[in-house]
Amino acid sequence: MSGIALTFGGNPVFSDLDLVVQPGDRVALVGRNGSGKSTLMKVMAGLVEPDSGDIVVPPGKSVGYMEQDPTMAGFATLGDYAASGLAPGEDYLVERAGEGLKFDPARAVGTASGGERRRAALAKLMAEAPDLMLLDEPTNHLDIEAIAWLERELGSTRAGYVLISHDRAFLRALTRATLWIDRGAVRRQEKGFDAFEAWRDQIWDEEDTARHKLDRKIKAEARWAVEGISARRKRNQGRVRALQQLRAERASQIRRQGSAAMALEAAPKSGRKVIEADGLAKAFGDKTIVRGLSITVQRGDRVAFVGPNGVGKTTVLGMLLGQVAPDDGQVKLGTNLEVAVFDQTRAQLDPDQSLWDALTGDPDMRVSGKADQVMVRGVPKHVVGYLKEFLFDERQARAPVRSLSGGEKARLLLAKLMAKPANLLVLDEPTNDLDVETLDLLQELLDDFDGTVLLVSHDRDFLDRVATTTVAMEGDGRAVVYAGGWSDYRAQRGDDAPTQEADRAKPAKPKAKPPVQAPKAGLSFTEKHRLEALPAEIERLEAEIGKLEGLLADPELYTREPVKFRKATEALVARQDKLAASEEEWLVLEEKAGG
Repeated sequence: MSGIALTFGGNPVFSDLDLVVQPGDRVALVGRNGSGKSTLMKVMAGLVEPDSGDIVVPPGKSVGYMEQDPTMAGFATLGDYAASGLAPGEDYLVERAGEGLKFDPARAVGTASGGERRRAALAKLMAEAPDLMLLDEPTNHLDIEAIAWLERELGSTRAGYVLISHDRAFLRALTRATLWIDRGAVRRQEKGFDAFEAWRDQIWDEEDTARHKLDRKIKAEARWAVEGISARRKRNQGRVRALQQLRAERASQIRRQGSAAMALEAAPKSGRKVIEADGLAKAFGDKTIVRGLSITVQRGDRVAFVGPNGVGKTTVLGMLLGQVAPDDGQVKLGTNLEVAVFDQTRAQLDPDQSLWDALTGDPDMRVSGKADQVMVRGVPKHVVGYLKEFLFDERQARAPVRSLSGGEKARLLLAKLMAKPANLLVLDEPTNDLDVETLDLLQELLDDFDGTVLLVSHDRDFLDRVATTTVAMEGDGRAVVYAGGWSDYRAQRGDDAPTQEADRAKPAKPKAKPPVQAPKAGLSFTEKHRLEALPAEIERLEAEIGKLEGLLADPELYTREPVKFRKATEALVARQDKLAASEEEWLVLEEKAGG
């Protein structure tokens, strides 16, 4: 690609873009939601025509794109669609991909869900095996087993690929180079995603230093221009023109988009025991969802549910919340629970509503007699101001929900969720379509949230960052409770938690018993995990306190920015209290561990 320029709605998406993808490249394509990642990929695929510039694909080389919303008109089944680009006799390639990605080639197109259609589009691309594969969020709608299959396939292929994904573990495992879209510019680094965040932060630090130097130079030149009037009747016009150029350069710089100003506020505390389930069992016909599940969820726990799609994770969540009656066993819910739900199907969003109406029309957010305000954790806010906190601009406020990207819909749903005080969050696939920076912020919010979290996710990295307990739905009604996140669950199983596909591919052999690690005396699994996590939490709190103290050391901050001063002071007190509580908790657990 050379000299590519593209404008949408009067705003330049790219200008003078040069980019080369080599044979066998394994490239992560990263950038904020709305930065143009999918648009760039469609330009590469020839689906979007640039305003100017050239795209060259060498003779004999092929490029394939995984469609997000594939058009299947004229095809009876998903298998017919997936095999449409193959030579006669190569249908077995679709069947093989169908097994790995868990979709039924015989499924009628008219009855297929959006997720099944996307898996068929991915299977079509994998079966066609072009020289360059363009993959836009391929892990959405895949469970962990299917993600592992896709990871193995891409790891062993000789083809090149450009990959957009929110799944850090997937990107780290597969990529050797990174393309970063930031404010219309595309940068390339010859290192995989694992090195991206350090690279990004270094570039931003260099930008900030250069901008600071430019600001100082402009101030010095402006002072000369003003003070020189009284000393000289004839000014140096060349120097005045240089000052104008400096100001024009500063004005042309595009500011970085900030992080969404997300905040979670717990409702009044729930009881110490949030959920107590004993001997739960549930079946639909001859399919057993779960049997004999017993679990106690305490206030502050982060419980993750993992397992293949269709295994019954949502059903088990419904039983634990008292929404689905078990066939056997009982559930006791704690006192004073206020529940907020993040729904992976985005069913809470009406595609025909505007963003404005999606918020003001919500009964829980409506402010009596105010059509332009919403209630956010008990405080009325202007709807446009609240949308801006989640990185929507004023023009989008009246746009229909259907015009949003997947990441923007997720952000809108988070805006609705975070407006309501809650002490029990239920998050069903919250990571789909979110960019890396927003995922980081969501994780930090969950770390600081005083309530309890029930989480369904296939994102291994996010599970490791958030979960304190993992309930593994292993099929045939087995639901086993493990301490810790995804990696802890695999370690405790003792066999690296192989996928069902891997189990079928290997000859049967006796399973090794999990290595027994003697817990410290007197500590439960949860307490042991907490004791191990506390030093890092204490270190993080100390670092945050240091930053806040540095900010408040500015003697002019109170006069210049009183609101910022007040918020920083409140944050400092809150973190000092939390640090003291964490240190006290560590002392108690360490003493208990020592017997």
